[in-house]
Amino acid sequence: MSMKSQCEKCVIRDLNSLNSIPPEDLLGVSNNKTTIHIKRGEVIFSEGTSLKGVYCLRNGKCKLTKLAPNGKEQIVRFIKKGELVGHRSVISNSVAHLTVTALEEMDVCFIPKNEILELFKKNSDFSFEITKSLAEDLDEANASIANMAQKNVRERLAESLLFFEKIFGVDNEGYVSVTLTREEIANAIGTATESTIRLLSEFNKEGFISLSGKKIKIEDKVKLQHLTEGF
Repeated sequence: MSMKSQCEKCVIRDLNSLNSIPPEDLLGVSNNKTTIHIKRGEVIFSEGTSLKGVYCLRNGKCKLTKLAPNGKEQIVRFIKKGELVGHRSVISNSVAHLTVTALEEMDVCFIPKNEILELFKKNSDFSFEITKSLAEDLDEANASIANMAQKNVRERLAESLLFFEKIFGVDNEGYVSVTLTREEIANAIGTATESTIRLLSEFNKEGFISLSGKKIKIEDKVKLQHLTEGF
């Protein structure tokens, strides 16, 4: 199979801004992209680095983190297959504002900066889709900041667990299909790891969730939902 047909037939492309590119313009992307295999825990790119292109997630899951002034890692977002990363920095010609780390083994397609910028300039549909995705990211960040400010840690954990199940789905045993350390969950809800361990144990005792090692299964979605709403 040629590189061109790989890009044209790629189902992942339909999940992001690349879906607006006509077949003739995909040729440049197909001929110049490279596929990279990433291991769990490997950093795709770091905050503050100058990016040479954009990454399209073919499979797997990533965490997007920012370093707080105290040196602690703050998880800003989680993303999964189909998403583009690095487009904000490439379009604005600025350094990466987040670190992207693989949460499991995965494959990503790297598309060089000049290909993306060329498409952005010549294809109004593509530039519109990219701009729309950046606006959605901003809306999501604003909502997340408001949420963090208004909810206590218990409410934030309940909301995060529901979010993990919604975005990542469950495995055949009903456990959320992403393996996060207790520290990663703590960094996502903005609290200490010890507090997260204690709260997960409380949720387990109360029957909201069940635990198996690092794996989490949501047992009572309704009660967790009520908790996020302050009941």
